[in-house]
Amino acid sequence: MRTILVLMDTLRKDYLSTYNPTTNVLTPNLDAFAEDSLTFDNHYIGSTPCMPARRDLMTGRLNFLERSWGPIEPFDITLPKVLAEQEVFSHLTTDHTHYFRLGGEGYINQFTTWDFQRGQEGDPWHSIMRDPEWMPEQYHGRLRKQYQANRELWHENEEAYPTPRTFASACDWLETNKGEDDFFLQVEVFDPHEPFDVPQKYMDIYQKDYSGPFFETPVYGEVDVPAEAEEYIRNRYSALVTMTDVHFGRLIDKLKETEMYEDTQIIVTSDHGYFLGDRELFGKNYMHNFNELAAIPLFVKHPQGKKAGERTDEVTQNIDVMPTVLDAFGATTPEEVQGASWQPIFEDEPRDKSFALYGAHGITVNITDGKYSYFRSPNEENQPLFEYAGIPTTIRHYLGEADPAAIQTGRFLARTEFPVFKVPIKRAAILDGLPDVSEYTKDSLLFDLKKDPMQQNPVIDPEIEERYKTHLKTQLDILEAPVE
Repeated sequence: MRTILVLMDTLRKDYLSTYNPTTNVLTPNLDAFAEDSLTFDNHYIGSTPCMPARRDLMTGRLNFLERSWGPIEPFDITLPKVLAEQEVFSHLTTDHTHYFRLGGEGYINQFTTWDFQRGQEGDPWHSIMRDPEWMPEQYHGRLRKQYQANRELWHENEEAYPTPRTFASACDWLETNKGEDDFFLQVEVFDPHEPFDVPQKYMDIYQKDYSGPFFETPVYGEVDVPAEAEEYIRNRYSALVTMTDVHFGRLIDKLKETEMYEDTQIIVTSDHGYFLGDRELFGKNYMHNFNELAAIPLFVKHPQGKKAGERTDEVTQNIDVMPTVLDAFGATTPEEVQGASWQPIFEDEPRDKSFALYGAHGITVNITDGKYSYFRSPNEENQPLFEYAGIPTTIRHYLGEADPAAIQTGRFLARTEFPVFKVPIKRAAILDGLPDVSEYTKDSLLFDLKKDPMQQNPVIDPEIEERYKTHLKTQLDILEAPVE
């Protein structure tokens, strides 16, 4: 048995023709792969953003119910470690630099081996003290000096960009291990995450002419650029999606060349979406988890070709990856895993999951059954709020730095005897650096997804809202959310 998980960061489903036939974005390799796969129409995130989503994938549990951005904990039971007990080899190839920053500890160490392609975002890689060769004087959005330094090492040389290098690394690994069995390969690219840096030949597909200031990384918040720049950044994203698709195609070609395509389970998904001017907003994290963020693509190719070219409306999310992979290898899923395997879907058997719960720690909690989506807003009076962490790191800093005397320690999590830090939180950690953004999540919202799939018109119906509020409370109990 072989399984490959391909994770493309920030990949929006509505930019893919399999989900949106009217899109102008070219993804011929994903389109062809969908013909060999089961396409999931109701697949959702779990925890956001990047590292919380990866802990979901790695542990089959919802990270955001206990903490925000953070590492693999010493008490976590992870997918690669369970596979290792079954003598299944695991390998990760990635360009995701957050694994190597404060708050990303322990993830790569779960794998038997791993490979890292450097240079994405603000990766402190190209070590120059001078200013980078090209620092535009005029620009929209954000400009990272370190990223401008890194791009000197690949500018306009497509094969040297991080995403092509990551897929090439995966192809090399497959060539080296041609014909082997019992492995789990995770191929993870940061694209099409911002900065939307892409060779000009891909931009030429979508927009050859642009005379405005340099722009490839929006500032999170309300759209703050002219209309032509807003259109341009969407085109840059589209171009990056197309480049990512090209190199995904090379991975598929290598699998076919090594005769490992047909009988390998291949899962392709993302971690979350992104606002590209939708609802007059840029970015993610600070607003409600509308489907632009929460409804993500999922294609699963069965190793025996079952349900190829078909679709399912089963409600799924990324915490289901771990039990699905373990199921395929014949391994027992640990009791603490909260996800549910997708294997019954391929056998037309009932599956014990009807809701997806998702959100961000300290911001919102959301639930959907594919018919309605309910967004429960935070409330300033809802105190206390805590993060529970065995390792108290978060994105680029430490939890509780402002008031360490208020931190408690104890055995607060039912599933482990490990003592953890119980850190009081007044503001969500992933909102650090942003102004007061509470306006964007001040109201709880209910949407009828059948009548209003674009989530434009909130439903005002106290009876239905009460029903989904009850569903939400029930799921929070089932998923062992801390009592507060």
